[in-house]
Amino acid sequence: MPAELDYQFMQLAYEQAQLAALAGEVPVGAVLVRDGQVLSSAFNKPIMGHDPSAHAEMLALRSAAHQEQNYRLPGTTLYVTLEPCAMCAGAMLHARVERVVYGAPDPKTGAAGSVMDVFSSKQINHQTVAEGGVMQEECGQLLRDFFKERR
Repeated sequence: MPAELDYQFMQLAYEQAQLAALAGEVPVGAVLVRDGQVLSSAFNKPIMGHDPSAHAEMLALRSAAHQEQNYRLPGTTLYVTLEPCAMCAGAMLHARVERVVYGAPDPKTGAAGSVMDVFSSKQINHQTVAEGGVMQEECGQLLRDFFKERR
């Protein structure tokens, strides 16, 4: 996908992350796209939902799977403002997401290369391509500002 489209869809994910911050959640947003069309979008809701699995990526995958009436989501790209954790990376693999594009790396729990790389395992029967750094500075700054206010 051309870089300008990656930027446009990451901008939508960033808007979701801003909604998360306004709700008092860690500001992470996600948008799932197929063939240039947004299938779903979501932001982090583990605090308000009392649900440790309510990460933006998980919610976007759930919503799209429900709409598609299929737990497999082939041909999709998931845009997320923060590098996915192991749980979210695993869900992407199970859903057969073709590609994940993330903004800021996560040096504490990142599972697309920062701490571990779930996507690089050739033993897994599906390969999701992971690409980072789209709007990295903006996404990272949103997180830094959020945590600075909390401290």
